[in-house]
Amino acid sequence: MTIKHSRASSMKTDSEIRMQGMQALIGSLGLIETERFLISVNQDRFNYTEWRRNGLPTISIEQIAAEANKLATELNK
Repeated sequence: MTIKHSRASSMKTDSEIRMQGMQALIGSLGLIETERFLISVNQDRFNYTEWRRNGLPTISIEQIAAEANKLATELNK
């Protein structure tokens, strides 16, 4: 599995984005932790802009993709 980043991808509907986001969260955290994450975001008056500036790793999308590809290769051995 290779993850590619494309800036020229077609626009998704809000529903498609929510579905893909939920699948990503559940795939990464599991169902219970995803629910806990969503509850905490709503309870804490979550500020996405501030979180985006300070809460995310400071690596490029290319670095994230490379790490994801490396992990996928290790998991498929």
